[in-house]
Amino acid sequence: MKHIFWAIQTAIIYCLTLAAALLPASLAYRLGALAGLLIPHIVPKRRAVIIENINLSLPFMKSHHLWNSKCEDAGELARGTFKNLGRSLMEICRLYHGRGEDVIANIEIRGRENYEAARAKGKGLIFLSGHCGNWELMSLTLSSLFGREVSGVARRQDNPYLNRMVEQMRSRYNSRLIYKQGALKGILSALKKREMVGMLADQAVFPEEGYLVDVIGRKAWTSKAPVIIARKSGVPLIPVFIHREEERHVLTFYPEHLFSGDMSDEGIKKETQALSRYVENYVVAHPTQWYWVHRRWKRAGAAI
Repeated sequence: MKHIFWAIQTAIIYCLTLAAALLPASLAYRLGALAGLLIPHIVPKRRAVIIENINLSLPFMKSHHLWNSKCEDAGELARGTFKNLGRSLMEICRLYHGRGEDVIANIEIRGRENYEAARAKGKGLIFLSGHCGNWELMSLTLSSLFGREVSGVARRQDNPYLNRMVEQMRSRYNSRLIYKQGALKGILSALKKREMVGMLADQAVFPEEGYLVDVIGRKAWTSKAPVIIARKSGVPLIPVFIHREEERHVLTFYPEHLFSGDMSDEGIKKETQALSRYVENYVVAHPTQWYWVHRRWKRAGAAI
């Protein structure tokens, strides 16, 4: 019975995403924003999480030198966040059904020289990012842009049919997944073969998986995996982020992060904090383009 439910669920999702993919790009962009505004009505608890997260982060963000948002309150920022999530969803539908060439072609690349410098070392490469902007678009673009396979670390879907559908759609863009369960072996294997791996390092982890560091003015448990993997493999780590500017995107490569030689517990914690700052700076500069829905500060003594 469970497999029948999964098959029906996958078929419905396929048809809905295909219908969205067939819309003209300009119409999909506008409808995406409207669809995003429906999210808090469908799942009101998610809106409560966003509002709480933003309210507790606003004092820090407004005092930050990168803050330039015209939005002044949590409600306004939450509304902008949902609209961007809806737009991203529409773009993902187009990409997964092979109709996203125009979306990728409209991306402006900044800091490409940083990527080239790191790649010139002849090793693998770690892309560090977060749930920022349309992160799925960024993942597929990296593979398409350089004509090289980029592996992304993700959780396997509970529905095996849906998981297979996603894998097949991603393969259009020379992109593959390394699943979180047993991911370390897969990541190190890919890097050893001089491949590129993308990691999103902005979700709460269990205490044994990371450190309690500053994140947008509050303490949050943050994964130490990127630091350990980069140091163990010896490959360059490049922070990379994508943000939306109206109907186009900007993909920015930052200079390679240079690690200290301190591999003590305190040294790894300091590097974990340093990597977290990249995401923090992005959130302050683009506050409606981060995934505020996530309970980023859970298990750290905070309510959300």
